[in-house]
Amino acid sequence: MKPLFPRIAFGAYRTVGQIARPFAGLYLAGRSFAGKEERNRRRERYGYASAERPERPLVWVHAASVGELNAIAGLIDHLARHNVHVLLTTSTVTAAAIASKRFTDRVTHQYRPLDIPAIMRRFLNFWRPDLVVSCESEIWPTTIHLLSERHIPHALVNGRLSDKTFARWRKNPSLAAALLNRYALILAQSDEQAERFGLLSERRVTSTGNLKADAQIPAAEMDEVRRLGAAIGQRDVWAAISTHPGEEEMAGAVHRMLEKRHPDILTLIVPRHAERGDVIAAQLSEVGFRVAQRSKGEVPDRQTDIWLGDTMNELGLYLRLSGIAFMGRSMAAEATGGQNPLEAAMLDTAILTGPDHTNFRDAFEKLRSAGGAKVVEDSKTLAGAVNFLLTRPSMRNRMAAAAADAAGKMRGALDATLRELDRFIHPLIMDATFRNETDDVH
Repeated sequence: MKPLFPRIAFGAYRTVGQIARPFAGLYLAGRSFAGKEERNRRRERYGYASAERPERPLVWVHAASVGELNAIAGLIDHLARHNVHVLLTTSTVTAAAIASKRFTDRVTHQYRPLDIPAIMRRFLNFWRPDLVVSCESEIWPTTIHLLSERHIPHALVNGRLSDKTFARWRKNPSLAAALLNRYALILAQSDEQAERFGLLSERRVTSTGNLKADAQIPAAEMDEVRRLGAAIGQRDVWAAISTHPGEEEMAGAVHRMLEKRHPDILTLIVPRHAERGDVIAAQLSEVGFRVAQRSKGEVPDRQTDIWLGDTMNELGLYLRLSGIAFMGRSMAAEATGGQNPLEAAMLDTAILTGPDHTNFRDAFEKLRSAGGAKVVEDSKTLAGAVNFLLTRPSMRNRMAAAAADAAGKMRGALDATLRELDRFIHPLIMDATFRNETDDVH
């Protein structure tokens, strides 16, 4: 007999979903207006397919946004190389744009449907996945229940529960267990996260490491790196990466403090959401900064105070031009938890972060212990840290090397994840290989 409270809670969740279904159009229209949905693909959110299902084994992989997609890309590549077709769903336009360029024709992209019973049934009836792999903290009750009812194995990889989510689940352990026990496999990104999932479920949870440490080094057009590097010249440069509202103004305040000792300082700001570029540029210009926007093709000149990297998928370019990076979402007023430091660590970068980096605590702790990252408390201590690194290039170089070495030691999560998934993946690979050989014969 299932505990009463989870049954009531899930019943209420499904009921609310059904009641909200007629209003989904308004919700999606609002997101479209804000640039967060593709208007011509909104039907996918209702579970209607915009592509055909191939007649071969199919694994549904869900990665909500860019970070999760980069983390799980190696797993997708592995499946595609072995003739298993991947249905990749994402929740953001940015991730969809990257997916369209990143993967082969053995990967079909769709937007993730709304977690409403009728919509999810339509989606599952059409795609009929043989295995489902979700990344990090994507826990959708309706989806979990329907997959369990259909006996479709569901694995959570690179699993992570934020401090707030964990605290909330600890107050409702029976509810958490009722969901998490339906997974066929839970793989956590750290020992701390494995312990959290283990406390909330009856599943054996394995710590396989952080898949983001196995992600590809962010690419860049090297001719463009050289062209922009020549434009910047010998100026001192630092970067604020993946910033959220409030952190751009803070970066501006740091710039003002730094220019007293570094009159030629160039501050590079890369917002987490590139579509905010015009708003950020206007805010900074209003308080006297001379701003150049990458999205408008503007190149920083000697008069530029702040260069705004408001483009998608060019992190590799920006990191190669800076060498010192403050990771955002760690001092923002509302958005909290920090941003992934591992891409910066791979690219000869000395890393700084604010005090709130709980979503990447394990990675930052390893980087900090190795001497590759430093925690700063506010704009004043951030300015002090950037000044220290600019005036002591040898220390910046040692810090960057330590970060790269620590990031390298974190690799191995993809192999560990594939080993744990093998009992689910191997039969699909064998089936796909057999079908492929049969097709070749005919």
